[in-house]
Amino acid sequence: MGRKFFVGGNWKCNGTTEEVKKIVTTLNEAQVPSGDVVDVVVSPPFVFLPLVQSLLRSDFHVAAQNCWVRKGGAFTGEVSAEMLVNLGIPWVIIGHSERRLLLNESSEFIGDKVAYALSQGLKVIACVGETLEQRESGSTLDVVSAQTKAIADKISNWDNVVLAYEPVWAIGTGKVATPDQAQEVHAELRKWLHKNVSAEVAGSVRIIYGGSVNGANCKELAGQPDLDGFLVGGASLKPEFVDIIKSAL
Repeated sequence: MGRKFFVGGNWKCNGTTEEVKKIVTTLNEAQVPSGDVVDVVVSPPFVFLPLVQSLLRSDFHVAAQNCWVRKGGAFTGEVSAEMLVNLGIPWVIIGHSERRLLLNESSEFIGDKVAYALSQGLKVIACVGETLEQRESGSTLDVVSAQTKAIADKISNWDNVVLAYEPVWAIGTGKVATPDQAQEVHAELRKWLHKNVSAEVAGSVRIIYGGSVNGANCKELAGQPDLDGFLVGGASLKPEFVDIIKSAL
């Protein structure tokens, strides 16, 4: 059985109530492949999660953009996995490069977060990726393998994990990894999982690509054998997100 295509939309720190309603209306009216063909998950800012969940079509799902590393308590400004579960939010994004780079979240901390979120019943989009300096120095595969290892060291079951490869140099820059570049890293990540986790996990886990994906480049990227979908940033706020979902066919 093949891996089901996965398209995530990360809205980041964007939107007003009216803008969010407009995006949801566009998605609700879209003619896209069925849920048997593609999983669609959108990730609005925390403050809009209940609104989006209440308005969004039932075959699309909602993700939080982050959650705390353990049970809630005296952690001002944080949102716990338990709170997301209580709201009925099924997915969470963990380890996005913006949190690694801007908030100095370490790979070990991200591994702990992934493990805790899974333990509470959430499904996780776990992000890995290299900077431009790391790519130019030839250490891409070492970097993404180490980031993946930090997650693999903390979890035993990958059923509810989607791995998102996001080259930092391609996020929001308009630069996109070529289909060959993306395929190379995805294939190497799958080899790493085969060697260090299991053949079963390597064959079943979905590895998706993020980094300036848009309606114009999605189809060619989607054709790569080890690329199982996308985590979309800026384009997920625009009507072309529908075209990206359709690239699942």
